[in-house]
Amino acid sequence: MALPDYRDGSIVNLMSSIIQAADGVAPQYPALTHLDALDLREHRNMLLLVLDGLGYEFLMQRDAGVLRRHLEGKLTSVFPSTTAAAITTYLTGDAPQQHAVTGWFMYFRELGAVMTVLRGSPRFGGVDFSHSGIDAQRLFGHIPICNRLSVPTYMVTPRDIADSDFNIAHKGSAEVHSYASLSQMFAATATIIRSRAKRKFIYCYWPGLDHVGHSYGIDSPRALAHYQEVDAACGEFLESIRGSGTMMLVTADHGMIDVPDADNIELDDHPDLAETLALPLCGERRVAYCYVRPGRRDAFEQYVTGNLGESVELLASSDLIDNGYFGFGDPHPRLRDRIGDYTLIMKQRFVIKDWLPGEARHRQIGVHGGTSDAEMYVPLIVATA
Repeated sequence: MALPDYRDGSIVNLMSSIIQAADGVAPQYPALTHLDALDLREHRNMLLLVLDGLGYEFLMQRDAGVLRRHLEGKLTSVFPSTTAAAITTYLTGDAPQQHAVTGWFMYFRELGAVMTVLRGSPRFGGVDFSHSGIDAQRLFGHIPICNRLSVPTYMVTPRDIADSDFNIAHKGSAEVHSYASLSQMFAATATIIRSRAKRKFIYCYWPGLDHVGHSYGIDSPRALAHYQEVDAACGEFLESIRGSGTMMLVTADHGMIDVPDADNIELDDHPDLAETLALPLCGERRVAYCYVRPGRRDAFEQYVTGNLGESVELLASSDLIDNGYFGFGDPHPRLRDRIGDYTLIMKQRFVIKDWLPGEARHRQIGVHGGTSDAEMYVPLIVATA
């Protein structure tokens, strides 16, 4: 089992390094000791490029390219090792212990609903936060990373999510630039780099590898081809901005694993377990939060240990907080609400999934969120131009 190293080896510590380098508000988590903030300060432009789904093990299995040549080491993601939790860390500088975004599906007790967090809509479908009259910024209550820094901040993000409630709630004072393709992303970033002589921080996000991995598998030929396209584009981009005084940090939110059909556990096949639950499963296919009906805890525990013991590690969700899975320090006041009574951490390559009435069923070949090395470790790539 690989768990986050919040003391000196996670993406949270990377963000602390960036905050210190940009003369920002002192972060709660220490900076990376092997990425000196003083060195970051020497560059006019700090660029953080997050390649969704690029795991460290995936990168190490590829032929040498631009990204491999500039590889400095590896970091852990956060827990769970998934986009919702990790991207919130990139956009706030906080660990999940403080930001309390704990997975793709999340129960908001204050709304009385299970929500798809990044889309901002109820799991069963319907309108998003803003169209429901909910102020997402107030709901999350986060301080965006750009509001912690003393330099101008820019966000380069896909066009289809640039104006999402989640992005708006986390952009703060950043200037947002959207794109529709890989080439447009790098062109927009290059324009920002050349636009002003003043020091600045640029956050850039590319989701393509994650999308391919979910649909075709992270070990598929399509994933390799997409990675090679991104790697080549990074090389061309670095050449185009040479001499600009830029330090480019490339990393990811999580890695991925591929799941065989036989390792997909469907809650439909376990009706006695489903009967013990008060809410649909929350979190991720690899880390599921369970809200158990009053008086059914013994039955829930007995079923999981007796029937799913080979595929599931069962933990009391409060133990995750006590043992530092989400971070350290005072937890967000809503964190306990958002992780249920128990957590199922899937072993090996198992996943667990339930389906709501009318929910379109689909299989994901590549998944993430768990505690395997392939999911938890992401690369730290450092290049200067």
